[in-house]
Amino acid sequence: MPKRVDPEVRREQVADAVIDEIAEHGIRSVTLTRISARTGLAIGSIRHYFGDNVREVMRFTLGVLMQRAARRDARMSDDPVARIADVIAFATPTDEQEHRENIALVEYRVMARTDPELAADIAATSLAAEELIRSLLREALADRVVDEEALHREALLLFALIEGLSFSSALFSAPLQETDVRAVVTATMQRLRDAYPPSEKAVGGAAGES
Repeated sequence: MPKRVDPEVRREQVADAVIDEIAEHGIRSVTLTRISARTGLAIGSIRHYFGDNVREVMRFTLGVLMQRAARRDARMSDDPVARIADVIAFATPTDEQEHRENIALVEYRVMARTDPELAADIAATSLAAEELIRSLLREALADRVVDEEALHREALLLFALIEGLSFSSALFSAPLQETDVRAVVTATMQRLRDAYPPSEKAVGGAAGES
């Protein structure tokens, strides 16, 4: 009796082949023939799971990339400022597998500039990430005098830092070092906090402790 194959396992295997193909040759190189060569699956088997359209394979792979990024295990600090460093270090590719996945995701994002369907998928994820950064930053600056407009600008700055790390990493042959990422984020947060005066509540609390 033939061994039963879990369809989801098979689909993830195909997604991994697409990620490797993009990392090595670029997103425009992906074809059913190349996926077949990488997985050892017949093209007919790939079509069985995705239909007769490489685009369905591509959209599924994009979903896998975004799910893996969301599932990465982040060890979060109790300190609001350190928590931002945790999140950005967690979102930045710092090992070989994350590096390859990041390259693939960057290529998807470039393609989405002229592909409305992909753009909609990516925009939803980007919006959620921006909201997370804004929420974390509000906590980190809770003891500072900062209005909503300034908070919005500073959140954009931090999000741009994440984007810059992601795109620059895609151009490097090796993953970024987590210690370097944390050092950059920590220095950025220190300069950001120093730019705003402590709130009266924070000053009063400090005076009461002394």
